[in-house]
Amino acid sequence: MQSYDSKNKLDRKVLLGFYGSGKKKPSREIMVNSITNSIERLIKKGLVVGFGEVTKEKIYINKIRLTRGGQLAAKKALGEQKSLPLKMIKFK
Repeated sequence: MQSYDSKNKLDRKVLLGFYGSGKKKPSREIMVNSITNSIERLIKKGLVVGFGEVTKEKIYINKIRLTRGGQLAAKKALGEQKSLPLKMIKFK
């Protein structure tokens, strides 16, 4: 959802902040692995574009950006609707 607010590329380190709130934090290795798996799943679904380096064995994703489909899915998940410019009338 953090990428939804940003039109530009989002660094994956920002996503580690998701785990910042809470009394008991998981280890850094678990956080990085879960974020990597989530990013890879979103790339396969076509919701996110990943930017980084490709080697023979591995893909290193440094930054991500939402695609148009990802923006629509994020908007649906957030339940955003445009607010109508209506004035509230109070009855006595």
